[in-house]
Amino acid sequence: MLRKLIKQAKFILAIAVASTAHAQQKPTAFVDPFIGSEEHGHVFVGANVPFGGVQLGPTQIAQTWDKFNGWDWCSGYNYKSNDILGFTHTHLSGTGIGDLNDIMVVPATGQLQLKPAEFDKMHTGYGSHFKKENETAKPGFYSVYLDDYKVKANLTASERVGYHQYIYDNTDNAHVLVDLGFRMNWDKATDTYLKQIDETTFVGYRFSSGWASDQKVYFAIKTSRPIKNVKYFDGDLAKTGYTTYKGLAIKAALFFDAAQDNTIELKVGLSPVSTENALDNIAKEIPNWNFKEATAAADAKWNTTLGKIDYESTDDLKKVFYTALYHSYFAPTIFDDHNGDYMGTDKQVYRNADFVNYTIFSLWDTYRALHPLMTILEKPKVTSDFVKTFLSIYQQQGKLPVWHLWANETNTMVGLPAIPVIADAFLKGLVDEKDHELLWEAVKTTAMGDDYGLKFVRELSFIPIDSMDNEAVAWGLEYAIADYGVYRIAEKLGKTEDAEYFKKRSKLYEIYFDKDERFFVGRYANGDFRRPFDPLMAEHRKNDYCEGNAWQYLWLVPHDVNGLMGLLGGKQAFIDRLDEFINLPEELDNASPDISGLIGQYAQGNEPNHHVPYLYAMAGEHWKTAKLVNEAMVQNYTSAPNGLCGNDDAGQMSAWYVFSSMGLYPANPMSGEYVLGSPRMKHAAINLPNGNTFVIDAKNQSDANIYIKSAKLNGKALTRTHITHEELMQGGKLELEMSNKPNKKFGK
Repeated sequence: MLRKLIKQAKFILAIAVASTAHAQQKPTAFVDPFIGSEEHGHVFVGANVPFGGVQLGPTQIAQTWDKFNGWDWCSGYNYKSNDILGFTHTHLSGTGIGDLNDIMVVPATGQLQLKPAEFDKMHTGYGSHFKKENETAKPGFYSVYLDDYKVKANLTASERVGYHQYIYDNTDNAHVLVDLGFRMNWDKATDTYLKQIDETTFVGYRFSSGWASDQKVYFAIKTSRPIKNVKYFDGDLAKTGYTTYKGLAIKAALFFDAAQDNTIELKVGLSPVSTENALDNIAKEIPNWNFKEATAAADAKWNTTLGKIDYESTDDLKKVFYTALYHSYFAPTIFDDHNGDYMGTDKQVYRNADFVNYTIFSLWDTYRALHPLMTILEKPKVTSDFVKTFLSIYQQQGKLPVWHLWANETNTMVGLPAIPVIADAFLKGLVDEKDHELLWEAVKTTAMGDDYGLKFVRELSFIPIDSMDNEAVAWGLEYAIADYGVYRIAEKLGKTEDAEYFKKRSKLYEIYFDKDERFFVGRYANGDFRRPFDPLMAEHRKNDYCEGNAWQYLWLVPHDVNGLMGLLGGKQAFIDRLDEFINLPEELDNASPDISGLIGQYAQGNEPNHHVPYLYAMAGEHWKTAKLVNEAMVQNYTSAPNGLCGNDDAGQMSAWYVFSSMGLYPANPMSGEYVLGSPRMKHAAINLPNGNTFVIDAKNQSDANIYIKSAKLNGKALTRTHITHEELMQGGKLELEMSNKPNKKFGK
């Protein structure tokens, strides 16, 4: 009997120890960077840190449209490939347009190759095959074995420095190729420069044109070993006699004595300003030759960031959640040097700025959830610095950013999406008071512009389809959202006349409403609505909507849901129309590939629909919100490499999941309210930057128990279906009792 009791005690203790060890696992242990790297997710795979300006990772052959789908290599990598050309230091994550992939580095052996290999013909140039079982990716670390070269590549990074470690099992003609002419997707080099300072130091720049039409990247390379010999080329043409070269496509092969020591390490610092600053970034961020230490530092940064939310669920759902949170920190990225210098949109250098300057602003996507998420998780300075960056861009280019990339305005997507981000930050008190005057000037000046139909909006009119090739309704609806933000800012600043004017503009969505068709429809200059009209027509850049159709744009009035209900005939008619929307056939003809993740005609894979599941709750039928948001999460977010149904869009798709899986969402990102949905976890604790903790407990939550039966906020019954930003930031507890049966009275 005693032996039996001892055996049971040991068993219970073993379980307790295992449970404790599991509970103490760092959040990075639950991140799988390959999620979203296959099919249309387009996420970056490689080594970086939160908001890091260096994203160091593998770049592959963008395989031809007839073989696979070249579009799916926008980030430079796709999980389905088995080749790697080399490693580049800048990438875009989750976008639909390819750019960057700057400063190509190839650890190679054997015959020196100067051109990247062609698809399915690795013998035609540099690059190597690899096996998936020999590839590892973790937050802040990437490793792969290059079969053709017999080289193991390990990568890590800081904010402005990429750290390479190469171990050569084959030492035959061992070298590292630096190819400044390498191009991918939309990009091409316009001017390149390389200079050898000493036997371990090289500096240079790569200027290019692509989506970012005038991109300048300065860099410095430090090697852990003396470089015994350097061969220089401009394109294919060998260059000799000097240690400094300038041309369209400068390349250098750096040879070292691998027989003596088969490992070489490189630290590559980037700067938007100068090679001197690039060297300084290396000295300040990764001063030592200790790859293990640098990797641990990157891991620690990620654990600190991901640890801002303690999320308790199954291991698989924790993997989906923490990977989504990880992807939410890939953009915006730091775009300045360690000393505060940065390159402005006017291509002038600004010295020692008193804020962190950022770039990669996919604002049409990220204003909806990613930026509101940052107002919760990050210290006020982060959002304040985003706004300061916007204001500096305004001063340099005369308007607020639209889609900003490496000191370039791409003017991609529709509307004035910087304004909702600014309005949300301003209304939450996250903007320095000394910036209020400039903020108002920037917002009003931008909203009173001329381009893209704004001259019609200024006159409180619709944008005639005669005046634009396409997307007029999308522009009009997005302008109304931005104008709501201007109205709220003006109201808070006491600018009564401006507030009244912009309030009227925020209602201009109404004049696109066709009462006969009961959709927002394009109008000719004479006032007539477009005929013939097909609400399902979604051909890319061929209709009045942006990456969508009339059904998907019917709901794009997050700032005035009551007004939209009125247009549709009242609350019940609104609910009936939503029901119809999500029960339509999941069919699109000649549609943009961005329209993905369909549930009926609801498209989870594209941003204009991201608030739609929460409209049911705002209309008094929360149980339908719970059902739809749960279906969207289960269907479109998995732990597989193709676990995203569409482009991650610089983190917006992931930020939607971070919010939604905790049972909250900012349906109107300027309201300071988070609508309740359907949590996918049992417990989440948000460790707020002000020292408070906001806990969400979902009692009885399971795959079947998706409906909120009742709710309590800090012990008191909560009958409304939202909480406020102020309530959340004060800390406390939201208790949700979950059930497998809808409580149709909850939130009624």
